[in-house]
Amino acid sequence: MTEDKKPAVPQDVADAIRTLINWAGDDPNREGLIDTPKRVARAWKEYCAGYAEDPGLHLSRTFEEVGGYDEVVLLKDIPFQSHCEHHMAPIIGKASIAYLPKNRVVGISKLARVLHGYAQRLQVQERLTAEVAKCIWDNLQPHGVAVVIEATHGCMTGRGVRTPGVGMTTSRLLGCFLDDASSRREVMSLMGY
Repeated sequence: MTEDKKPAVPQDVADAIRTLINWAGDDPNREGLIDTPKRVARAWKEYCAGYAEDPGLHLSRTFEEVGGYDEVVLLKDIPFQSHCEHHMAPIIGKASIAYLPKNRVVGISKLARVLHGYAQRLQVQERLTAEVAKCIWDNLQPHGVAVVIEATHGCMTGRGVRTPGVGMTTSRLLGCFLDDASSRREVMSLMGY
């Protein structure tokens, strides 16, 4: 994309980033930083693209002809990136999403799209996990939903306590995966837990 075809950056946004660079101790007018405010603004617009979409729309096209299939559907180790709403630091992780269909299924790429739609917002991992599960529950109305997310948080590894290598795991179980111990064991075992 050429420079003149890139989306315009509002002046107040560029000025805010220039102020941050200056406050951090560098010269926003030096050669290597002169275009940084515009680049950072466009990057943040991309990082937060999820605000401009309804992730549930990805689940609107379903399939009822599944040859009698009535077992767990699981998509494992879906990579994602997000940003912590407290420090705007990166959250890097992977998610496993499962559901037990009632009478219809959705294309598996749509599960990843739901995850990315919510991940591309300022987040906390707990809410991200709950949002993905609720979206699938509300839109597909399955017997059960299970979402497990594992991630590392830049706000913990790169600042503050500075403890690299620490991962956080969150889960949300709904329907039969919450209420039935056997179903819960099955889905968690399929996920590798």
